[in-house]
Amino acid sequence: MSEAHSEELLRDVASLPPLPGVYRYFDADGQVLYVGKAINLKKRVSSYFQKNHGGTRIGHMVSKIVRMETTVVRSEAEALLLENNLIKTLNPKYNILFRDDKSYPYLKMTGTPLVKRGAKAEEAENVSGKKAAQPAEFARVSYYRGGVEKKHRYFGPYPSAWAVKEAILLMQKVFRLRTCEDPVFSNRTRPCLLYQIKRCSAPCVGHISAEDYAQDVANAEKFLRGDAQEVLKGLEARMMAHADKLEFEQAAELRNQVAALSNVLHQQSVDNVSDRDVDILAVKVQGGKACVNLAMVRGGRHLGDRPYFPVHLEDAAAMTANANEGDEGDVAATPAASVEAQVLEAFLAQHYIGVPMPSVLVVSEPVSKSLLAALSQQAGVKVSAVHQPREQRRAWLDMAQTNAALQLARLLAEEGSQQARTRALVDALDLALDNLDELRVECFDISHTAGEATQASCVVFHHHKMQNAEYRRYNIDGITPGDDYAAMRQVLTRRYSKLAETLAEAKHTGQTPAGTGRLPDIVLVDGGKGQVAMAREVFTALGLDLSLIVGVEKGEGRKVGLEELVFADGREKAYLGADSAALMLVAQIRDEAHRFAITGMRAARAKVRVGGGKLEEIPGIGPKRRAKLLQRFGGVRGVGLASAEDIASVDGISRELAEEIYRALH
Repeated sequence: MSEAHSEELLRDVASLPPLPGVYRYFDADGQVLYVGKAINLKKRVSSYFQKNHGGTRIGHMVSKIVRMETTVVRSEAEALLLENNLIKTLNPKYNILFRDDKSYPYLKMTGTPLVKRGAKAEEAENVSGKKAAQPAEFARVSYYRGGVEKKHRYFGPYPSAWAVKEAILLMQKVFRLRTCEDPVFSNRTRPCLLYQIKRCSAPCVGHISAEDYAQDVANAEKFLRGDAQEVLKGLEARMMAHADKLEFEQAAELRNQVAALSNVLHQQSVDNVSDRDVDILAVKVQGGKACVNLAMVRGGRHLGDRPYFPVHLEDAAAMTANANEGDEGDVAATPAASVEAQVLEAFLAQHYIGVPMPSVLVVSEPVSKSLLAALSQQAGVKVSAVHQPREQRRAWLDMAQTNAALQLARLLAEEGSQQARTRALVDALDLALDNLDELRVECFDISHTAGEATQASCVVFHHHKMQNAEYRRYNIDGITPGDDYAAMRQVLTRRYSKLAETLAEAKHTGQTPAGTGRLPDIVLVDGGKGQVAMAREVFTALGLDLSLIVGVEKGEGRKVGLEELVFADGREKAYLGADSAALMLVAQIRDEAHRFAITGMRAARAKVRVGGGKLEEIPGIGPKRRAKLLQRFGGVRGVGLASAEDIASVDGISRELAEEIYRALH
């Protein structure tokens, strides 16, 4: 095997030190093939070049290696962390890779439970003569996704938006915490509907004191952290104290709260106060695919689960087995490690990069001590893994394993039907493709309302599924409003002009620069002869293959299933048939492009109509002028509907500034 490699590469291999580190293999195009870690770099890397791997997956990969990079680290734990950071960054073909889908939602509490009022707040009074309630005094619960801030409290993460919304509903039912935004809170003069249905204690109009509301917030936080029984006992004690003082109305309120909390605890049969924060992970491998089901327990409550599906499974499994053999004594993974164990360890190492993790993991496969040490080092707390749990943990793991099997079965069924659709489309268009997995379709659609906020969308179908991360939106400007042909010309030119230049240069020089993309196999445009003719003009000007362009022309009466395909290279129209699997795939891609375009158009239109919701973005508009405008016209939308003359009538707004405001909002 080593005879096929350059002397420079073999010298680099021979000069490696017997130290822990991470290595990367590159092919002739500069693409990363594999990222690995080793306790002994020299022994591990040499094993790839000293053995004859034949026609195996490993041999195929090794034959492509033309360059190598290594990084020496101090320990195996550091090697593990660096290896998986690089895997996430470089996306190598021969590693088990989990897509970066870690944007978990949280339950957020804004404000502080109890804030001392300043002198101005003490003096402020509403129309009823009571002290005006300040939003900061009354914490708000809300759904949140994004980076956390220290000034607020966050609970979670939760596996799904549904789980967060269930928790918020619980906060409303039991503790009657507010969910309204601060501007709404500040401008209430009477309780809203949530107060009427006993989902809020109406702090906005003084129906509860700041001290009592703070007590409810404190109890809610204890409950979310798993101290439900402590909260229940505290409420019962307060209820009895009010009853002893003959304060029966207050006692009745607490009695209702106790009943609601008791009902919640009774319904949540999976609660276990001995386990506060636990992640449960189960792996299922079948049919060349794998699923990791991650279930979350937070505050002693099971919050639900989420499936994850790795890519590059078969190639990576073969590579890992070879790596194990090349490093005797490596306890991170042994030659006997199953594919399930390899998938689980890859998930643990990649998933918890930059994500808070609990100190206890319940797992369906054994986890190496070195990986746990690396996770502990990264998390800052000792992380332990329970492989063969008992009692409640056993029930949780069984549930996760069942869900992993169900999710994997669903994926295999979906992929089977999707692959059949891909094959049908390739056959229908007579495409010369050796590998169906490589079929790439890019679809374009134009969306606007009477010419306003025109946007073009580009969606991508690849590897038998829509690739959301590769979607793109294009703001279309400099055209006559409503001219869809000009919009299509602009988006296709912007999408392919640079790639066309690169490919033309590569054809001339005979060398393709590393990282150069490739043209799709099909360029789908939502439209008939007119849009296809425009696409043909663009491709002709760019020197691209006209056979790539396919238009989707609506059939008679614009009925679904009657669409025809229009080609730019002179072929006759094609009707695939209402029940055609190929047409189903075309319709799926076309509909996704339309959905993506129209959502972007609506967002852009809303921003134009209300000035992005921030009048301060307009030069010359500060807080005082903004307040006067909002007071005069009743809100940002009212300002947007006003004429320049009306805006100029506001105190402090000159004619020039009024015209600037009008232009900005229109």
